[in-house]
Amino acid sequence: MLLIRCPYCGLRDESEFSYGGEADIARPLEPETLTDAEWADYVFLRTNTKGRFREQWVHAHGCGRWFTLVRDTVTHAHGETGVFGGVEPEADG
Repeated sequence: MLLIRCPYCGLRDESEFSYGGEADIARPLEPETLTDAEWADYVFLRTNTKGRFREQWVHAHGCGRWFTLVRDTVTHAHGETGVFGGVEPEADG
């Protein structure tokens, strides 16, 4: 069993979470000005890092909140978690 630390709920089983892809992908400010190639790059291209990688996850069967998680893509070891917007939740879990 793999355990993931939700920054809102604490340590929980991995079955409660859903992967949301690479973190920190900035949505284009004016998407209507993008060419088809630029839009395809935004939608489909990701870095596919080997090693420590910042991802976004959702606690789907818990609080329902999105957060970031640093995970090693080789060993699947989980590191620090964070919240979007930089406001840390109060410790309750």
